[in-house]
Parts: sequence; structure tokens; C-alpha cells
Amino acid sequence: MAASNRMMLGPLVGSIDQGTSSTRFLVFNAKTSELLSHHQVEIVQKFPKEGWVEQDPKEILNSVHECVEKTCEKLQQLNIDITNIKAIGVSNQRETTVVWDKTTGEPLYNAIVWLDLRTQATVDRLLKKIPGKNKSFFKFRTGLPLSTYFSAVKLRWLLDNVEEIKQAVGDGRAMFGTIDSWLIWSLTGGKNGGVHCTDVTNASRTMLFNIHSLEWDPELCQFFDIPMEILPKVRSSSEIYGLMKICPSLKSGALTGVPISGCLGDQSAALVGQMCFQDGQAKNTYGTGCFLLCNTGQKSVFSEHGLLTTIAYKLGRDKPVCYALEGSVAIAGAVVRWLRDNLGILKTSQEVEKLAAEAGTSYGCYFVPAFSGLYAPYWEPSARGIICGLTQFTNKNHIAFAALEAVCFQTRELLDAINKDCGVPLNQLQVDGGMTNNKVLMQLQSDILCIPVVKPSMPETTALGAAMAAGAAEGVGIWSLNPGDLTAVTCERFEPQINPEESEFRFARWKKAVMKSMDWVTSDISSNGDSSIFSSLPLGLYIMSSMIMLIGAKYISGEHITENLP
Repeated sequence: MAASNRMMLGPLVGSIDQGTSSTRFLVFNAKTSELLSHHQVEIVQKFPKEGWVEQDPKEILNSVHECVEKTCEKLQQLNIDITNIKAIGVSNQRETTVVWDKTTGEPLYNAIVWLDLRTQATVDRLLKKIPGKNKSFFKFRTGLPLSTYFSAVKLRWLLDNVEEIKQAVGDGRAMFGTIDSWLIWSLTGGKNGGVHCTDVTNASRTMLFNIHSLEWDPELCQFFDIPMEILPKVRSSSEIYGLMKICPSLKSGALTGVPISGCLGDQSAALVGQMCFQDGQAKNTYGTGCFLLCNTGQKSVFSEHGLLTTIAYKLGRDKPVCYALEGSVAIAGAVVRWLRDNLGILKTSQEVEKLAAEAGTSYGCYFVPAFSGLYAPYWEPSARGIICGLTQFTNKNHIAFAALEAVCFQTRELLDAINKDCGVPLNQLQVDGGMTNNKVLMQLQSDILCIPVVKPSMPETTALGAAMAAGAAEGVGIWSLNPGDLTAVTCERFEPQINPEESEFRFARWKKAVMKSMDWVTSDISSNGDSSIFSSLPLGLYIMSSMIMLIGAKYISGEHITENLP
């Protein structure tokens, strides 16, 4: 019976989903898209100075090995033959920057995460080289504004500030890559013949890549003063890059010899996983940040409303490249983690749904979580997070509700921009990502957008997209991407339950709060990691008064009533 079951499963595809908060390995049935098993490991984020966000590349790599081995063990317990895994795809947090020594295989510094703000002074210095200090000077070549967000300025900072990296570049030992490059190089042999490559979707997030010629741009590399020899080779999102090799130090090698044949930045992977292959189809992913992508087909569309132009995918060496408009929000799920880890008003991230449901409203409290400045559509690095509209009645439940509402308001801003750029308003929003398990959030999102929100019953669309690309690769050929062969997806649908007038009123109040979050810091403060936020007197007073009101709100809400009170 067990052997019969294994035969019925047919070919399987594994997917490495390396995100900002966690690493996962998932295994799908290539014929039915069914998720068979997975394992997840949380990743530590380090905040060594104000505005700095780092991760350990070795911890990330070890977490991948652990997830692969644990998932294979689970499959064997289910009596599923792991030799049926015929390909592996990689999906990754984008822009996060790693430099390592190709002779030792060791990272030369921690990975600088996409959220990191330390490079604002680098951005300001580079802007002085541009006529009119125009942030969008390279927009028609890269699709991106000059910002701390993208890899080129992170790499420039590393070259300027880390002596080991300067030395390694001079000696010809340094390799640069985003997380996909680091993982593929390490998993295909590392210092013993590892493949140094990336795909077009990840390359398009570096600011060093020409999204039209699909090549590293010598003029951009010269502008940022980046040596081109440290860059990975750029390949399509669906082709065999190399074979998995055993990791002797970890005794990890369950999938040795399996080809790694798919690679997509996480948001592109979600677009593929949501099967948004047609011009005008869009999806919104709720993870650490929030990312709304709209497929624009083989035409690169440039936004007039603060969106990015990015490469959606190139599903084969001889296949056409497709583009997308993207709205990027830095803080979505990260605000829930902040409520849990920094304020301590949640014991678990899942508890935010219960608190918000108990409140049912923010009671006039608005939360702008601009912890890393504001991304789309503002691109304002001077903004910082604020909570406003507090009264003595405000308690932690209202703040939890306001945090979820903030995610929805930010999505509304992205949707408005995409509707203006595309000219045809979306009549529903396809969603995915970990936060979509929160039904309060999904209903809030529909209410604030005034359109239905559609969530697939299998929310792991990012991992699914990477698996689809890997299974469809030439030389693997076990996953058909023909529209008629794609598996129909069952969905949960959330319809608006408030009138548009109320939605507009709340959104207008949110916009007012956003304006108050602007211009809190200067580049001098943000570039000095040792400076205190209280060196900005207005900001310091604001935060102190906000915290006093929060403490007062908790006191009045009855959490600190002593036993001797009547």
C-alpha cells in the first residue's frame, strides 16, 4: 500500500523560502501543487545600532540545511520516498547584501538587511554626484530611486567601512551576492566549485542592473565604484544552476545531486505562485513588509506615483522577460513583532488578532510604523514611527487594532498608486503571506479598500512560485506552466462590510498622521549609529510623552488596579 502511495505521488519539488524572519523548506507535488510537508526555523535579526539591521549569513545557511534535513525526515515518516524530489527552487528576501571570501567560504561581515538605514549618509553623498540631486536619475535604467533600500549602497558602505572586505577585494577573494547567490554558491559546493549566480529578479533590486539589456551596467558600477568582478553571473529564473552537494560539517546531504533549478526574489515568487501571468493581474504579500506587484507583461511601465519598476520573472533562458509595477512597504508583519518584542503587549504574534477583535476599533488612535522611514509612495527616509490620537481611554487592544489598520492603510496607498499608473482599477485584491491567516486583518483590508480581498486556501504562494520555476526548468520538465495545466486554487473571500464614506474618513485621518511622521531626523543623525534618538529634542519629547500616555492608558484600563481598591 505504501509503495502504491509513493507511485501515485509522482515527481516532487522542494522549495527553499528564505525570508527576513524565518527560513523554510517545503515540498510540493508537481502534478497537483499539494503541499506535502515543511519545516521552519526563525532567524535572529540583530540591531547593533539605531537604524542598523543585520543577520548572520552562516546562521541563514545552517537554517536551510536544518530545514531540508527535518523536512526529509518528516516525509520519510509519512512513507514518502524523498528520491522523488527532482528539483529545488530558491526564494529569498531581496536586496539583503552579503560579501564572502571565496577561498574560505566564510562571510566577511554580517548580511546587511534590506530594512537597514545606515547607508543614508552614503545615499546623500552619492546624490551630490547627480545633477539636481535627482533621486530618480537612474529610474529609466534600473526602475528604482536612489535609496538605502537597494543593494548597491549597502555594498558601497561595506567597501568603505569594512577593512576585511577592502582587503579581500584587493586580493581577488571577495564575492558579492544577495541571499540567493550566497545560498546557491554554498549549496552547490561553496569553496569547492560552488556556482556564483543570481537571477534577473534579484539582480533588478541591486541598482547595478540594466532592466532592459538584462546585464550588469558598467556605468552604474562606475557610479557606485563597484568592481564588476565580484558580481554574480545573471541567469533566468528557471534553469539548472547546479546540483546540491553534501555539507560535511553538518552531515547534511539528504538531497545531494538534486538540481537547483529555480530562483526568484520572494515577491516575484509570490506573483508566480498566485499565477499572475497576465498583464494587469496583481497580488499583495503580507510578510515582514508588504509588497503589491502588478504584472505589466513584456513592457516596462514607469510610475508617476512613487512605485518601482521591477522584473517580475524570466521563466527560462529563451523565454521573454516580464515586468511589474511594485509598491513596497517596509513595515507590515514587523510591526506585530515590535509590539511583541519591544513593547511586550503581546506574548505571541498570533495574539494581535484576539486583541484587535476585542477592541473592534482603534478609537481614533492611528499608528504610522515608519521605523525605517517611509517607502512607496513617499520614499521619505526622514520619517519615523508615530502613534497619535491617544486618550486616557486608549489601551493595548486599541493599539493592536491601529497596528493592523496601519498595514491596511499602507496597502490602500499602494493600490491607489497602481490604479492611477495602470488606468484600470483593480476590482479585487489577491493576497498571500503569513499575516493573511489573521481574519481581522483581512476583513479590515477589504473594508479599507472597498473591494473584495481573495486569499488562496494554500497561502504558501512564495514557496510555490519558486517550486513552479524549478519544476518547469529545461532539463527537469515536471511542472507545466501552460495556463490550461495550472491547478485551480480554492480561495477564501472577504467582502467590504462598512460604507465607503467611513472608509474614506478613516483613510483621511491616516494620511494626516503620515504627514506628522515626516522630517523627524536628518541624515547627520541617521548616519551616526551612536547618537541617541533623544538628541532630536522634538522627537525625544514626542516619544517620552507618547510612552507616558501609553503607561497611563494601561493604568486606567485596569491592568494595575491594586487589591485594596474598592
